[in-house]
Amino acid sequence: QVQLVESGGGLVQAGGSLRLSCAASGRTFSSGAMGWFRQAPGKEREFVAAISRSGSSTYYADSVKGRFTISRDNAKNTAFLEMNNLKPEDTAVYYCAARLGGLAKTSTSDYDYWGQGTQVTVSS
Repeated sequence: QVQLVESGGGLVQAGGSLRLSCAASGRTFSSGAMGWFRQAPGKEREFVAAISRSGSSTYYADSVKGRFTISRDNAKNTAFLEMNNLKPEDTAVYYCAARLGGLAKTSTSDYDYWGQGTQVTVSS
């Protein structure tokens, strides 16, 4: 079992930055890939970024490529999402997810554990 707790969300103006953290406990954090997803009101949960077990492979949604960076610190059981040049359309609840496999994946169905989410609101 893995427990995930996100933090770092908040209200920011367009063009600003936020850094989300995902603290993991339980099953060895370093054993699986991690991902970030987001869900805006009235929309389905969508892929944002993913990182492999070792951190050597990362993937991004086209909408955030060049602005967001995913990383992980296996020694601290924590994953991060650095978000720069935020836009109003980035407003959503952001979820951290973990999977048992080591390969980074982009589908919600590939992930086994989910956090409760943290709200990110970008004002124009």
